[in-house]
Parts: sequence; structure tokens; C-alpha cells
Amino acid sequence: MAHKPQIRIPATYMRGGTSKGVFFRLQDLPKAAQKPGPARDALLLRIIGSPDPYQKQIDGMGGATSSTSKTVILSKSTQPDHDVDYMFGQVSIDKPFVDWSGNCGNLSAAVGPFAISNGLVDADRIPQDGVAEVRVWQANIEKTILVRVPITDGAVQETGDFELDGVTFPAAEVPVAFMDPADGEGAIFPTGNVVDELEVPGVGTLSATMINAGIPTIFVNAQDIGYTGSELQEAINNDTKALATFETIRAHGALRMGLVQDIAEAANRQHTPKVAFVAPPVDYVTSSGKQLSAKDMDLTVRALSMGKLHHAMMGTAAVAIGTAAAIEGTLVNLAAGGGERKAVTFGHPSGTLQVGAEASLVDGRWQVDKAIMSRSARVLMEGFVRVPGDAF
Repeated sequence: MAHKPQIRIPATYMRGGTSKGVFFRLQDLPKAAQKPGPARDALLLRIIGSPDPYQKQIDGMGGATSSTSKTVILSKSTQPDHDVDYMFGQVSIDKPFVDWSGNCGNLSAAVGPFAISNGLVDADRIPQDGVAEVRVWQANIEKTILVRVPITDGAVQETGDFELDGVTFPAAEVPVAFMDPADGEGAIFPTGNVVDELEVPGVGTLSATMINAGIPTIFVNAQDIGYTGSELQEAINNDTKALATFETIRAHGALRMGLVQDIAEAANRQHTPKVAFVAPPVDYVTSSGKQLSAKDMDLTVRALSMGKLHHAMMGTAAVAIGTAAAIEGTLVNLAAGGGERKAVTFGHPSGTLQVGAEASLVDGRWQVDKAIMSRSARVLMEGFVRVPGDAF
């Protein structure tokens, strides 16, 4: 029996923030995958190595975690005053689907460097030395992201001394600004409230802040579900009952936020919304063994991504944290001590992160102009990925 040979596709494997993903120029994809649909999804699934019942992604580029099962497609922007269009696909590890419902804030930091290095930004916008501001159109959620990329001798500067908790080695700092970060066209608070009482069968009624900023996120108080806010991955990810509880909270929150019409739909929308729990500052030891003091942070946050506790913090969830912290009365704001604030430093399993946001009440609705945080990004490998020719 004859089998189709493998084909090769130009690709770059990049780290952005605390995530890794496979980056493509739209024009380099096979013609059938240059448009959204089953062929594109099948191709990306095969490249990453999914669906994998062993949950290891051995036969693909994925790293068997939500942070490393990611794909990015970039092209010259079709939008006025933008340089590049950015599509993000979160690839399920054990199920045959790609979730296009949200953005990856961490990989957003890598979009600017990739776009410059791959000819997607006009040469006259790139200084010989200094900083190039890449204007990114995030096509999943139809929002603008500004990525400030350091340039040396006309090329992207990747090395530096900026340290990011959750990333072992230092690199060049890449500030990222998420403009008007309410996800999609909906209100920042889809229920109209900064805090709701969310009924969750089998769990009880929980106070919850449900917010659309960066990515739709459901925040609950750590103490209400039996946690302190100092937990590391093994405390959650090795507890099947806890994971099932969080998924139930996420599904009912998704329904309340209007993201799904039926509870069952949430299972096929793993990337959004996120669920997170918050607590006041507390002393704890990070996953790398670093001792943190309560005085190092304003609050602690733990967030789940694709059904598991994240090893650090998703970039889009950090935007949600910064936005919620800037709005008085949210659970995030209250955990941080309440009152007005333009920036917040929160503790996560790998360390701390600062994110800034400014909010204002306009005609009875909360509005956030932008949220800002610093990440770093680096090319890990570039060349070609190979997949069987009949994989899509």
C-alpha cells in the first residue's frame, strides 16, 4: 500500500513570555490551510501531535501542556494603520480540535519580533537602533496590540538581562500594550456587575467576578473553595476531584457570561473562559524554590488553562487581572486591598508579575483604554516542520 510522503512547511518555533508555539506566515501554509476550516485545523493538529490519548504529543511539536500546545499564523495586515494580522490557535492535547476563541498574551510578545524578522513589517518602520513599535491586529478577538521590539543594527535584539518569573534564562524586554482589552465586542462585565453570586451545582454559591478583558475570566475567592492562594501545580493537577470542580465552575461561568448557550458546549471551548482564584498576599515558596514574602506582592492569583493549573500566568489572564484590579469592588481589587490603583503586582506559582491598567466609568459602563506588561521572546528554532501529505 502506497503512502503519501511527508511535506515540509516553513515554520519558526518561538518562546513568547512563558509560552512556546509554532509560528507560520500565512503565505507559507499549504493552499488548503490558508483559509479557516477543517483542513487548517487538521494540519495544525498533526503538526503539534494531537489528538494524543497518551497526552505526551511525542509525534509532534507540542510540549504536552497548555503553554506549549500553541500555533500562530501571521500575515501582512488587511487593517488600516496595522502592520500584521495575528491568528492564534490553541491546540487541544487529547481531543481533535483547535480552539480559535481567544488570544495568547504571552505569544503576543513574540509576534512583533517574528513579524520584523520575516518581512511582515515595512522596512521604513524599523530603526537601525532603538525600538520598533509593531502594530498588531489580533484577529481572534479583533483588538489592537502594540509590541515594542528592541532593535540593534537593524535586526531584532533577542538577548538581554530582563528576567521573567517562569522563564529560566534572561532575554531582551518586550513591552506589550493591549488596547481596549475588553474581549471581542462585549462589555467588560457581561452580567453588568463587578461581583455576582454564581450557583455551581455540587459546589455551592460562589462570589465571582466575571470579566471580558484580555480573555474572558472567572475569578473566585481562594478561601471559598478551600485554598490559600499559595498552591503550586501539583496541589491542583494531581487532584482529579479539584480539576472536575474547576471545570464545573468554568462551565457555569461560561453560561452566565453568555459565552455558551448550553453547559455541554463548554467542553468544546476549552481555551475560554479561564477560571482563577485570588487571595490576599501570603508568604510562599515558588515552584523553583524561591522564597516570596507577602510584601513582594499585592495579591496572589492562581489560574487554570485547558483544564490544568498554569505553571505561571497566561498573558491574557494577566490583562484580566490588571483590569479587574483597577476597578473598585471586584474580587481581584478587594484581594489587593481595594481602592484605586493603576498597577498591580501579583504572585503566581513561578513568582510575581506586574501589570498596569487604567479604568474609568463612562456612561455607566467600565472602560479600559489599555493594559501594559513586559514579556520577552526568543527564536528557538527555524526551518521547516514536516507532516504526512495526507494529514489534512
